[in-house]
Amino acid sequence: MSNSNEWRDRVGKAWAEEWQRTDRSFGGLTDHLMAKVSERPVMRALDIGCGAGEMSLAMARGHSSAEVIGIDISENLVEIAKERGLHLPNLTFELGDAGQWTRGGFAPDLIFSRHGVMFFDDPIASFGHLAKLAAPDARLVFSCFRSFEENPWAERVAGFLPPGSVFPPDRFSPGPFAFADQVHVAGILQDAGWIDVSFLPVDYAYIAGTGSDAVDDAVSYFLRIGPAARAAAQLTPDEHGHFLARLRRYLTNNADGNIIALRASAWIVSARPGRR
Repeated sequence: MSNSNEWRDRVGKAWAEEWQRTDRSFGGLTDHLMAKVSERPVMRALDIGCGAGEMSLAMARGHSSAEVIGIDISENLVEIAKERGLHLPNLTFELGDAGQWTRGGFAPDLIFSRHGVMFFDDPIASFGHLAKLAAPDARLVFSCFRSFEENPWAERVAGFLPPGSVFPPDRFSPGPFAFADQVHVAGILQDAGWIDVSFLPVDYAYIAGTGSDAVDDAVSYFLRIGPAARAAAQLTPDEHGHFLARLRRYLTNNADGNIIALRASAWIVSARPGRR
């Protein structure tokens, strides 16, 4: 099954059910990304892989004169985003594939995404389409995870699984860490028609659990979302028990009162379309 179909089906459904905890986990990164996308005035903005709409909502609130459109391939996520955005007249959400979506007369001067571009089945084609869609003076700004090793929240949790349970066939296959390598990402963007590619490293706190029982909250979240979720669901009862014991011990050791904040690392990637 392609990544697109996965997001339309199982993965999109899980993220739609967990959008509040997902937004919480990315809260620190969202602040950095909003600061970057807001460096210049915006008239028309397109949010790629908008999910439940957190970044689109922030953009529409902070740039009330801008027209903001969020697109996602998950119908479940788009429905939640639409409900959340009903009070913002400058915000629209649509079901769409970034590699094909278009609207007559809408040439965005900002194309942005919070971790929504690493799952493209054909990233060069998708970014190429976006380059053609963009206004001549547009900016592309998106976030993506840095390496697996620089994200101990993911490396440790995945390490509690049997060997070979998590990684895709190679490190560049579509997935959460597909854009960790700068050279690889720069090559994709340049081949797709983008220039002046730059990378800003950002470290932030990945909020895995909160509340009076933050450990239980984090355990249930990692069983639904993240690099171990799918593999954990396929373990034998004995394997699952060992995985849960190790996960709970790790999270307990990282609890600070009513919060579990784990170290995470991302790139904020920026580029502009080349001459056409």
